[in-house]
Amino acid sequence: MRIIFMGTPDFAVPSLKKLIESRHEVIAVFSQPDKPVGRKQILTPPPVKVVAQENNIPVYQPRSLKNEDVTNLINSLNADIIIVIAYGKILPKSVLEATKFGCVNVHASLLPKYRGAAPIQWSILNGDDKTGVTIMQMDEGLDTGDMLCVTETDIDINETSEMLFERLSVLGSDSLLTTLEKLEKGDIKPIPQPEGDYGYAQKITKTMSPIDFTKSAFEVHNHIRALQSWPCASTVILGKNVKIHSSVLCDETGRIAGEVVNNKDCLTVSCGDCKCIKILELQLEGKKRMDAKSFLMGFKIPIGTILGE
Repeated sequence: MRIIFMGTPDFAVPSLKKLIESRHEVIAVFSQPDKPVGRKQILTPPPVKVVAQENNIPVYQPRSLKNEDVTNLINSLNADIIIVIAYGKILPKSVLEATKFGCVNVHASLLPKYRGAAPIQWSILNGDDKTGVTIMQMDEGLDTGDMLCVTETDIDINETSEMLFERLSVLGSDSLLTTLEKLEKGDIKPIPQPEGDYGYAQKITKTMSPIDFTKSAFEVHNHIRALQSWPCASTVILGKNVKIHSSVLCDETGRIAGEVVNNKDCLTVSCGDCKCIKILELQLEGKKRMDAKSFLMGFKIPIGTILGE
């Protein structure tokens, strides 16, 4: 197949690489415009653009797909299919219908659950034990198109969003190639998504960072691993803002939500259900990320300290 690939972040890279290595031909890549990154605000190309340029594939970065020039460009490429993975732009009907096989999307959830921008984080925030990748025929709705392939995987109790991103990006690339083979042969029967309100995985924001220790230990642990590596869960310890990078559930019991009950080698904190989490990695504002033992050597936190105050 002649493929137009639309994607922007790291999540889309394994699929692009798999397509480049396959018998298919990636004839063009569409990606978001370069953005300033870091303290020095250096203009930086998105990961998908970098891979495309390394493989001498033409890259287009229009600020909108909703204009006649872009539609004419896509039509002139004479592609068989458009693959869309975390592109970050709404596709108008003119683009959705521009190729023989339309637009196919790789979505990181078991649709119809977690339609929207942040399915991976919300699956962990909600404590799900399973997730997966859905290959979907795109329509004009938001992640509402017919399902072409669904691949399920377990979520480990200590798996972070960062870890799950990496796994699902690879799982999605494998599922995508299988789906393309079946599409080309006419061996796929699209399955309409069931009707109903299955929730929306809204964007993760910095305002979600503060930990609420009045919640159960399981919910607090999920909060920490879901917000890794951005924006990171956070709390206030003895008047200092601290990022919490990783934790585990433990058998110790506590009394007061947010109370430090153990400060040897790790930081054990009581939650709202009187169960505890062990905080394994922390980062003081303006400092480097550290394991709890090293952190506690330089920042004393007495037993009985209440986090978040």
